[in-house]
Amino acid sequence: MVRIAVLGLTMLAATSASAQELAPDQARVFIAGKLFAYDCFDGTSGIGRIFADGSIIGTIQAPGSNTLRFAHLPPGTIRVTHTSMCAHLAGLPIDPCFRVEKIDYYSFRGSIAGLSFAYCDFHQRNPRAALTRRESTRRPARESASALSVAQPAP
Repeated sequence: MVRIAVLGLTMLAATSASAQELAPDQARVFIAGKLFAYDCFDGTSGIGRIFADGSIIGTIQAPGSNTLRFAHLPPGTIRVTHTSMCAHLAGLPIDPCFRVEKIDYYSFRGSIAGLSFAYCDFHQRNPRAALTRRESTRRPARESASALSVAQPAP
C-alpha cells in the first residue's frame, strides 16, 4: 500500500532542466481531477487521478508483472499548503513532500523532494478523445452501408 501511495504521490513532483517548477497551488490546479498515465524510473506504470480533496484513484503495474492492480487512497492523502505538497499516509513516521515540474501543457515529472533520481513522468490522457476516435472509425461503415441501400434502385 505504501508503494502505491508513494507512486501516486510522485505525480506531484519533478526534476527536468527544461521544465517549469510549479508552486504547490499551481501544481494542484494543473493536476487535480485530470487523468494521467505514468511511467516511473523503476519501470512501474499505470494511470491515475488525484482529486481536489486529496484522494487518489487509479491503477499500478509493477515492473515485470502482467498484473494491473486497482488503487484508491482516501481524501486528505495529498495535502497542499502555500509552501508544500505532501502525502499523509497512515503508518509512515513522516509525510513525504513532492516537487512538480511542468514539462508541457499535458505532462509533468514528479519526484520526492530531495530524491530527484526517483521520478515518474506523467502524461495527461483524455478518455473522451479515445471514444471519439473509435466512434469516427465505426460511423463511416454505417453511413456507407445506408448510403449503398439508398443508392440502389428498388426492384
